[in-house]
Amino acid sequence: MNFDGKTVLVTGGSSGIGERCAERFAALGATVIVNSARSVEAGEAVAARIGGLYLQADVSDKAAVEVMIAAAVERTGRLDVVINNAGATEVIPHDDLDAVTDEVWHRIIDTNLTGTWYVTRAAVPHLRESDNGCVINVTSLAGVRVLGSSIPYAVSKAGINHLTRLLARALGPDVRVNAVAPGLVDTPWTSDWNEIREYVRATVPARRSATPDDIAEACLFLAHSTLVTGDILMVDGGHHLL
Repeated sequence: MNFDGKTVLVTGGSSGIGERCAERFAALGATVIVNSARSVEAGEAVAARIGGLYLQADVSDKAAVEVMIAAAVERTGRLDVVINNAGATEVIPHDDLDAVTDEVWHRIIDTNLTGTWYVTRAAVPHLRESDNGCVINVTSLAGVRVLGSSIPYAVSKAGINHLTRLLARALGPDVRVNAVAPGLVDTPWTSDWNEIREYVRATVPARRSATPDDIAEACLFLAHSTLVTGDILMVDGGHHLL
């Protein structure tokens, strides 16, 4: 697997899954553009460590996204892979509807779902010029099963899953579009989710939660493949089987 001469954009690339994706693609020869909305120093540090570039943009801001994509192509000359990893959530019990304020709802939906749409739409003209242009959306088991950190989060991920399939059909054969759907991933965000982690370790067929490297490995596979499109790849240790 070799990505020499390829440019890969990773949104939400300053930590966790995005950081590991950036590291793995760079190790295989890609020029990686690391993006984040707020964690500028962390994003710059990741980009510097892997010999990549850093571009700040809030993916829920259409104008900022268009500037980011234009800058990415201007600085590298091309765009081959887009990993839509930027995301937001709040931990809110599903039966506590009043806790989902308008601000919470719009922030989560705008970042996760609308942001994926903005980035993909801006990138497509450049991905069409690649010999294996592709989009990989990082979604969630919460978009498939009735669970997740909050209702708006689960709704946003379900929307991304369907958007993935719609775009795969609309953009083929020039651009492939797939998604990776993790279950619980051990990241700084979930470091104190001990009860959920113990449940996963006790019940799912793989008997463990995912690491960022597990998700990065799936993204590498989908980027390298030339025939897989419209797929939602579950990377959850079999949690969706329960």
